[in-house]
Amino acid sequence: MRLTWAQPEDLVAAQLVALTEQGAAPDALEPVRQRWVAAGGSDVLQPSGASAEPAPPALRALARDLLDELAALQPTAAAEPDEWDAIEALLPAAPVLPTSTTLDRVAGAWTGRAAGCLLGKPVEKIPRRGIEEILRATDRWPLADWFTAVGLPGEVAARWPWNRRSAPTSLAENIAGMPEDDDLNFPMLALDLLEQHGEAITTDDIAQGWLGALPAGRVFTAERAAYRNLLDARPVPETATHHNPFREWIGALIRADVFGWAHPGEVRAAARLAHVDARLSHTRNGIYGEMWAAALCAASVVADDVMQVLDAGSAVVPPGSRLARAIALGRQLGTSGRDQADALDVLHAELGHLHWVHTLNNAALIAYALSSGGGDFGASVATAVVGGWDTDSAGATVGSVVGGLRGAAALPQRWVEPLRGTIATSLPGPAVREIADLAERTLALSGARTQESSR
Repeated sequence: MRLTWAQPEDLVAAQLVALTEQGAAPDALEPVRQRWVAAGGSDVLQPSGASAEPAPPALRALARDLLDELAALQPTAAAEPDEWDAIEALLPAAPVLPTSTTLDRVAGAWTGRAAGCLLGKPVEKIPRRGIEEILRATDRWPLADWFTAVGLPGEVAARWPWNRRSAPTSLAENIAGMPEDDDLNFPMLALDLLEQHGEAITTDDIAQGWLGALPAGRVFTAERAAYRNLLDARPVPETATHHNPFREWIGALIRADVFGWAHPGEVRAAARLAHVDARLSHTRNGIYGEMWAAALCAASVVADDVMQVLDAGSAVVPPGSRLARAIALGRQLGTSGRDQADALDVLHAELGHLHWVHTLNNAALIAYALSSGGGDFGASVATAVVGGWDTDSAGATVGSVVGGLRGAAALPQRWVEPLRGTIATSLPGPAVREIADLAERTLALSGARTQESSR
């Protein structure tokens, strides 16, 4: 069995890449890389998380030793701290926004998240050029409807195979509600945990929630590394740092939404809870990604337009961070008037060297999709998907923001009806959840918090 995102022999290459991205000294990394390659290891980061052949015992043992050595080389940067107090000290003043919302807007956010995720599911892991070829071959370019296999030539399907897990439930001809996905499991789990623990929730509470509700096989990248570290009895924040080269990838960002929806207009409070959650599995820009998404969601259910939402989101991102630069690039391209193909070319030229589920490139794409879409739901989620990185996660976050901004009643029925108002899940309890119920519970959280603060 080849276990993705966990085998020591695959983590070495990923760790070398991660440390390079974070600014580790090349002359410190190079001797480790040379020893690894000389012993027969690969220094190529595996795009799907696992190499094809198992490593012999001696090579795997060396991998564990080298991962321990590399742990000592993780750099720090004053502009990119991990702890909340240090992060907060770098932030500008939070915007003043309304602090109450409506059931329609919260329902729109849940619905939009599901629809955006569902749109991207069948083409997850397919690069941008493959997505475009599929759409042109099925006469659906530019993207304005669900993907379909109807009319897709065999040679195109063979060249760009659908996501194996998702295709049976996410093509136009077979959608029957929102299928199970980690991009929806995590928000539903966050809702459960906030109902149990409220504002006093801790990272340990979230860890216990994971262990009790999430099968290890349904978490990925940084979350899988953190899960392993929890079972090894490692404390937070070591859960995020020990043998975890995925600590700045997108996994935390997709867990953010409920922390925002439960704090309408209060972007700093939303970001603080997102930090509590993110530090279980992520560091630096991985943490900021979740804080940013939580702030976007907090603003989306009260704001008047998408640029106000983006401004609010940027107010919780350390201004000297790599994430701040990536978001700024996406926003600049989105308001530049450039043709979409040209803008995506720039994004890929600047950030295409990163793994397809990294926080930075996907955040830049999300910012571009939101700013170029101007609040149009279909155009915004389509842009997030055709960008060709983490298609379902980027689509989900963009859909969440625009859905919250517009409200459920204003979302086009093309994107709403196939969901049937439901979301499937692998969490304990009912296998299918009603979006209406999730929205009511989420709104109740914000109301309960407001009542508590007024006493």
